[in-house]
Amino acid sequence: MAGCLWPCVTGGATTADGGLFRSKARGPAELVRHARDLLAFVAENHEACGGKREHKMADLTKSIREMKSILYGNGEAEPVDEACSQLTKEFFQENTSTLHLLIVCLPYMDLETQKDVTQVTANLLRQKVDYRMVASDYLEENQDLLDVLMSGYDNMDIAIHYSSILRDCIRHQVAARYVLESQHMKKFFHYIQYPDFNIASDAFKTFKELLTRHRSTAAEFFSKNYDWFFPEFNSKLLSSSNYIIRRQAIQLLGDILVDKSNTEAMMRYVNSKDHLIILMNLLREQSKAIQVEAFRVFKLFTGNPKKPPEIVGILVTNKSKMLRFLADFIMDKGKSITTYSFLPIISVI
Repeated sequence: MAGCLWPCVTGGATTADGGLFRSKARGPAELVRHARDLLAFVAENHEACGGKREHKMADLTKSIREMKSILYGNGEAEPVDEACSQLTKEFFQENTSTLHLLIVCLPYMDLETQKDVTQVTANLLRQKVDYRMVASDYLEENQDLLDVLMSGYDNMDIAIHYSSILRDCIRHQVAARYVLESQHMKKFFHYIQYPDFNIASDAFKTFKELLTRHRSTAAEFFSKNYDWFFPEFNSKLLSSSNYIIRRQAIQLLGDILVDKSNTEAMMRYVNSKDHLIILMNLLREQSKAIQVEAFRVFKLFTGNPKKPPEIVGILVTNKSKMLRFLADFIMDKGKSITTYSFLPIISVI
């Protein structure tokens, strides 16, 4: 269509013999409204069978692909800012349920359409309208969406797609704070130990994102939830029988404790003899990757200028063993922790 400012979207109706009697170009806002009507129908009739439902689903699939074309371009034309803005504004229109319906209906779509939905939502959650991140306001008013997305980990068929959308949501601090303050956080220790490797790894990815992306919010979480969080972290993750879980957990622990935003949590952690014993056991792992990450955390114990007497006692008692053990320890990129390089750490005891 000549003069169209964005990838044109057409819709129409046909006569009984298939002849086209009406053709209409849909703008971005109208496309979203059309998709919303289709989603409402699918949500109410997802168990129904018949040609009408199949027709609606086919139309929905087409509409989602057309939204994707506007947001990402179609191979022939680049995305147009104004079109993206119009689409985003309508999608996150106040008092509408487009995103909620899209999430609820996702399990009833085919795999390719599910992938398109995750791409469309990822883009929309990053879009700005008039220099404002409208998705943040929407998520603040519709936090129940995050509950629905978290429930995806209990459904293996939809878990990966829901978690992908969830991670895009928690890029917004308001969404991350909601999940961190909810009971969902305790469930991650279960999800991360799922026998299905893909889901378990995905759950850990979301878990890490929640604990590291928004530093001030994460620090507040650690401060309020220290007494239950770190015991769970130690017993379920650091002490897991699964090597991959232990390796990911010790790396994440190091990232958390060395972050200056988490100084309060770090100081509490390194004042515990039980935590020190866990770290010393991890240093004895056969895996060099785990040893390296454990040593990064172990240095925080030795570098603590206000070590409690029980910490000092353990370090002094095991000083000779640690020196022998670490003398030939191979660090990252072939560097050795020699007795000489380790002495400054031991000497602070």
